Amino acid sequence: MFDETSRYYYLETEKFTNPDGRIIAYKRRRFLPQSDKLQLQVELTVNEGDRLDRIANTYIGSPEMFWQVCDANNTMNPFELLDPPGKQIRIPQPYVIEPI
Repeated sequence: MFDETSRYYYLETEKFTNPDGRIIAYKRRRFLPQSDKLQLQVELTVNEGDRLDRIANTYIGSPEMFWQVCDANNTMNPFELLDPPGKQIRIPQPYVIEPI
């Protein structure tokens, strides 16, 4: 269902049966980690034209891991991190979500 770089990869898959009998598979809810528990790599000042996928690639090693930057900054909306320019954001050390 999800690639192993996804924040949803290790979440349990549940099933729901509709009244018409169709079975729908879904992932359990993901809770954001406590950002103060994540190991900080650097605080970065956002510049005009910065992109979160490029920041993630530079500091974490993969553009698909942008969500780790979101986690470190207590946001689910990646666009909040880049506006306004001059804003400070936290870049965590790369981490692995362990299977449940």
